[in-house]
Amino acid sequence: MHAPAKAALLWSGGKDSALALHHVRAAHPDVQVVRLLTCLSQAYDRVSMHGVRRRLIEEQADALGLPVEFVVIPHQGDPSCPMAHSGPGTTFPSNDVYTRAVTAAWTKLKAEGIEVVVFGDIFLEDLRAFRDRLLDHVGLRGCYPLWGRDSEALYSEFNDLGFSAVVVCVDLERLSAEHCGRLLTPEFRRSLPAGADPCGERGEYHSFTFDGPPFRRRVAYRAADVHRRPPFAFQELLPVEAAAS
Repeated sequence: MHAPAKAALLWSGGKDSALALHHVRAAHPDVQVVRLLTCLSQAYDRVSMHGVRRRLIEEQADALGLPVEFVVIPHQGDPSCPMAHSGPGTTFPSNDVYTRAVTAAWTKLKAEGIEVVVFGDIFLEDLRAFRDRLLDHVGLRGCYPLWGRDSEALYSEFNDLGFSAVVVCVDLERLSAEHCGRLLTPEFRRSLPAGADPCGERGEYHSFTFDGPPFRRRVAYRAADVHRRPPFAFQELLPVEAAAS
C-alpha cells in the first residue's frame, strides 16, 4: 500500500477551506494534509479579501494541529513587507504579481516534498484552470474535494456537521454591511437576496471558521467595528489577547 501524498491546503480561514479539510480527510485517503498555506495582503498584513488578522489564522492552525505558512502578496510590485494598516481592507495586485508570489511558494512546497495542493473551490472553472496551470508548471497536482457540489447542500452540510463561522467581509453591491458579523446559520442563509450564492462562491461574502469537526478547540475572538471600504465592508475580529489589552 502506497503512503498518502503529502499535501498543503490553501487556507483562507473561511467556510470552504474548513469544509475542504474535512472532506479530504474523510474521502481522500490517498492525500494527507500536512500544512496550511495562507495568502496575506502585504499592504494590510491580513488575509487577502477576508481582512482577517495573521494572528487569528495562527490560532486556527494551532487549533487544527497543523503548521501554517504565509504567502505575502506584494503591493503594487513592492517586495517589502509588511506595511500593515490599522484596519482591514483590500488591494488588487496584478495577475503577474500574484502569479510570481504563488508560483514561488508552490515551488518551495515541491522542494519540501509536497505533492498536492488542496483547494475549497466549488464551481469557478476559470479559477480552477488558472490554479491547475500554475500547479502543472511547478510539478504539483490539485485536489478539489468540494468541486461540483451544490452550494445549497454544502451550506446545509456546514451547519449539520457542527461548524461555526462568522461573516468577515461582504460585497456591498450584493449584500448589506449588516450581514457583517453574522454567524453562518440557517437564518443567515434565508437573509441572502435572490441570486446570491449560498456559499458566497462569487465573492458575495467571506467568513472566518472558529469551530467544527477538524478543530481541537474553539478559536476565541471578539467582534469589533465594521469598516466600510466600498465596495466592501469588513467585520473586524480581534484575537482574545488583543481584545483583552
